Order: sequence, then C-alpha cells, then structure tokens
Amino acid sequence: MSHFSSSQRVSSYRRAFGGSSPSFPRASFGSAGSSSSLSSRVYQVSRSSGAPGMTVLRTSRTMPGLRSSAYAGSGELLDFSLADAMNQEFLTTRTNEKVELQELNDRFASYIEKVRFLEQQNALMVAEVERLRGKEPTRVALLYEEELRDLRRQIDVLTGQRARVDVERDNLLDDLQKLKQRLQEEIQLKEEAENNLAAFRADVDAATLARIDLERRIESLQEEIAFLKKVHEEEIRELQAQMQEQQIQVEMDVSKPDLTAALRDIRAQYETIAAKNISEAEEWYKSKVSDLTQAANKNNDALRQAKQEMMEFRHQIQSYTCEIDSLKGTNDSLLRQVREGEV
Repeated sequence: MSHFSSSQRVSSYRRAFGGSSPSFPRASFGSAGSSSSLSSRVYQVSRSSGAPGMTVLRTSRTMPGLRSSAYAGSGELLDFSLADAMNQEFLTTRTNEKVELQELNDRFASYIEKVRFLEQQNALMVAEVERLRGKEPTRVALLYEEELRDLRRQIDVLTGQRARVDVERDNLLDDLQKLKQRLQEEIQLKEEAENNLAAFRADVDAATLARIDLERRIESLQEEIAFLKKVHEEEIRELQAQMQEQQIQVEMDVSKPDLTAALRDIRAQYETIAAKNISEAEEWYKSKVSDLTQAANKNNDALRQAKQEMMEFRHQIQSYTCEIDSLKGTNDSLLRQVREGEV
C-alpha cells in the first residue's frame, strides 16, 4: 500500500504542476493526515554556471523542528505567496485520492464477497450434479443400451433390405442387358427383313414389268395371227377362184386331154401347198400361243409367289414390330424398377 500511495502522490503532483517531479529534500512527517506541520514553501532561483541564461528553481519546506535545505552556490532566495495556494490544492488532491482509494477498496471487497458467494454456489451445484449422477446411473445406462439395441436392430434390418435390393438390382440389370441384346438382335432381323422386302419388291416390280411386256407381246402376236389368218384366207379364196376358172376352162376344152391332166396336177399341187400352209400356220399359231401361255403362267406363278412372300414378310414385320414394342415396354418398366430400387 505504501508503494501505491507514493505513486498516487507523484501522479497527483504531475497533474497539479506538470512535467517531472521537482528535486526537494525528503523529511520525516508526522502523519499522512496532519497538514499543520507544513508552514510555507520557499523557492530559490539561481543561475546555472553550465548554461548561461538558464535558471534553476529549487524548493524547500520549512517545518517546525526541521532546518530548511541550503543551496550551495550563488543565488537569490525568493518566497512566493502562491505557494500556500498550491500547497492547499495539493492537500485537497491527496484527500480526494484517499477517498478514491477507500472507494476502490470497498468495491474490491464487494467483488471478493461476490466471488466467494459464486464459488459457494458453484460448489453447491457441483455437489448437486455429483449427487444426481450417483443417484440414477443405471436407469440412464439401461435407456441408452435399449435405444442402442433398437438402433442396431434397425441397422441390421436396413442392411438386409439393402442387400436384397442390391441383388434385385443386379438381377434387373442382367435382365435389362439381355433384353437390350435381344432388342438389338430383333432390330437387326427387322433391318434384314426390310432389306429382303425391298429386294423382293424390286423383283416383283421386274416381274410385273415382264408380265406387262409379255401381255403386250401376246396382244401383238394375236393381232399378227389374226392378220395372217386373214391373209391366208384371202390366198385360199384367190386360189379357189383360180381353180374354178381353170376348171371352167378345162370343162370347156374337153377335147384336150393333156391340159386336163396338167390342170389336175396343178390343182393337186395347189391343194397340197394350201394344206401345208394352213397346217404350218396352225402349228405356228399353236406353238406361239403355247409359248405365250407358258410364259404367262410362269410370270403368274412368280408374281403369285412374290406376292405370297411379300405378305409373309409383312406379317413377320408386324410380329417383329409388336415384339419390339413389348420389349420396349418391358425395358421401360425395368428401368423404372431400377430407378425406384436406387432411390
């Protein structure tokens, strides 16, 4: 406390006079509160020999029973009337500092009391907590253990469910892969069938064109046969007319036997030639009709077969399309199941 009060005195002096503390001789005072022992303050002003023009201010206190300090050297001793006022201000400051110190001591004591009270309350609360901990440790442990067992059972159930879901997901993925492979195969078969259908369509178109060409040729041949028939009939009529004219001439000239024989020979020759021409024309006509009929039958058979194959390919394409649609539906349902399993 003495060190604290001395520092408080120095700080109060600095607040009162400013600057560093002056050098004055220490003397023994009676008590800190006795202010009657201080009579006056004497200031001695002297010139410093080391620094010309500078003065040194020194103070001394005069007390009963004490001698004032003397300054060795040349100087002028002055006594100011302001010293009493400053001394009074200094005493007032010290009195205020004492009051402040007393207030601080009171506040510090109250803080100490509060700390002690809080320590007591803390000790009571710690004792209460320890009492509660030691009172029901088994029930809390049993509750925790039961909850842990429930959580472990739930974890085991969820783990089993997850394993089953993983297995189902793997199976669904395998089925999905197989269905994708089958779908690719069906798509390839569909493409092959479409390519074959396009080729058969080209063959059918070629057969149709050939049939149309043959029909046109048949028509032209029929027209040619009709024309040849007309020509042949016309030739027969001309030959018959010539034969009648020759027969009339032969009958008129009966007396000439050589001419009759010659006419018979000529008639026989013409009849033979006419019969031969008729038979040849009929055979040629029959052969042409037979050839055209066979060609038409062949073309009709090829056309019928092409139409039948085209219908079969159409049925196959329809069946493949239906199967692909069903596979797509199955694939979509499996994908939904996989997504639900992952979720």
